Formats: sequence, C-alpha cells, structure tokens
Amino acid sequence: MTLLLTRSQITELLDPDTVMAGLRAGFLAPAPDVRPLRVRTDLPGPGTATALLPGVIDGIPAYTVKVNAKFPDAAPALRGLVCLHDLADGELLAVLDSATVTAWRTGLAAALATHVLADEHAGSVSVVGAGAQARMVLRGLVRLRTLSRLTVCDTDPARAAAFAVEHERLLGIPVETAAEPRHAAAQGDIVVLATWSRSPLLGASDLRPGMHVTTLGADEPGKVELAADAPQRARTVVDDLELAVAMGALGNSGLGADAAYATLGQVLHGERAGRERSDQITVYAPVGLPWQDLALAWPVYRAAAGAGFCPRVDFLA
Repeated sequence: MTLLLTRSQITELLDPDTVMAGLRAGFLAPAPDVRPLRVRTDLPGPGTATALLPGVIDGIPAYTVKVNAKFPDAAPALRGLVCLHDLADGELLAVLDSATVTAWRTGLAAALATHVLADEHAGSVSVVGAGAQARMVLRGLVRLRTLSRLTVCDTDPARAAAFAVEHERLLGIPVETAAEPRHAAAQGDIVVLATWSRSPLLGASDLRPGMHVTTLGADEPGKVELAADAPQRARTVVDDLELAVAMGALGNSGLGADAAYATLGQVLHGERAGRERSDQITVYAPVGLPWQDLALAWPVYRAAAGAGFCPRVDFLA
C-alpha cells in the first residue's frame, strides 16, 4: 500500500529540527556510489520539467524520485510529486506533494548553511523574494540563531507588505519593506535571495564586509541573482561543485569551478574552514540535490505510517 501525503498532511507531520538534523547528516555522509541526476527540459510553452533522482542517504532504506513542473507565472509556480520507494525491492511507499517537500527541504538546508557561514553575531536579515522559499529559510533560521530585524523586498509590493505583517507577528521583531534589492541588502547582515530572476540583483559593490548572502534562485540554466563579480569577491560555498557550474550560480554567471571555495559538506566536515573572520564576505549558492528530498520524505513517511490517518492506495489493484 502507498501512502498519499498532501501539503497539509506533510506540514502537520513535519518536524523542522528532525529534518535539519537529517540534512546535516546528508551533507556529512560519504558521496553516494551512484551520481545523482538533475534532469531538466523546456516544455512547449512557458514551463520546464525537472526530475531529481535517486535521492539516497547512507543508512536510510529508501530512495526518492522527484518530478516537477515549473511555470513561473502560475500559482503555485512549482507542482509535482516525490515518490518514496523501498530501497530493497522498489515498493512505492509514499507519494508526496513536491512543492511542499521542495520548499521545506530547500529552505531548511539554506537555513543550516546560512547559520554555519554567517557571522555568529549577525541577526539582521533581508529577504528578496517574498515567497515560500524565503519563508522556509526564516522558519529554519529562527530555530538556529536570534534574529533582530527583517527587511523584505519583492517585485509585488503588496506581497512584500503581507509577508512583512505575517513575519512581524510570527517572529516578534521589527519588519520593514524595501523597494529595491540593493536597498534591502543594505539593511541586512544576512541576505537571502529567492527569486526567479534572470538578471543580476546584486553585484560586488553591494557586498559589505561581514555580510553573508544565500542565493537560492540560480538553480537552473538562465537564472541569475548575483553578478559574476560578487561570488569572486566572496568566500563562495556550494552544495555540489559540478552542478553549480553546469546549471547553478557559478555557471549561470559565466564562472568556473575555481570560483567556489568549498562545498558545504567540506565545511561541515572541517576539511575547509567556513567563516574565519567577522569581516569576511560569504556566499552560499546551492542548486539542490536529490538526497535532500529523502531527508524530508523519510521522517514524514515514518510519522504518517505511525499516525494511521493518511489515505492509502494500492496502485497494483
């Protein structure tokens, strides 16, 4: 029998601390024997299709395959499914809403990396792009460090204002809006870019000593949030070097592998130092990896199996 897990059910069953622990373990785990695949293609029209497989983490007896449709002008812009399979015989254990899985695992992984790389005293945050990704980064970051102030910027001023009101209530800190990405970045020691931008939002001149920037939008060819001189000025950390060049922030800005200082796994392992001085500029530029879906799907599936209230279907009936 296969569990069917909708957005509301995933959200109810999800424990952010458990997921972040799983994400940390995944970054620390040995590289899998099978190279993860991130396959993307344009569709006849405005959308793209992406598949991520296989999501595997040493010690978890399951794997994930995710299929997403991305339509930037739709609401939500991302739709699809995450299939959770038994690693021993391929049994389909669960099907999960991919928009929810992607938003949470991306946001929580980014929160983990941001906390590791940002100055320990940094508490003022600016987000550019008032959507699900920024929301989840904040949900994770507030569990890791004390936040003192938030600035919000979005191409839609009404959405930025609504995001500001929501988070002033949720976080209990002052929240303001900014009209331009550069104005928002000037207010934050930590800057989170989470947009669909295809042109640079910030350049090297916008980066101040001590600032940390996490850029989440440059996760497929053509998407750019940082000008090429920004990663070159900073200590830039990626989740996967090959993908960062092939379809991430480095390659999309015309940069090669030498622009990356380290992977997050190397930093967490202590193989490469993260931030060493308070005046350093750091950048985290992930693409997103298949195993991150498993880090969320597996604990949610186990919680759902124990709860007994989620619908089940026999696809072989």
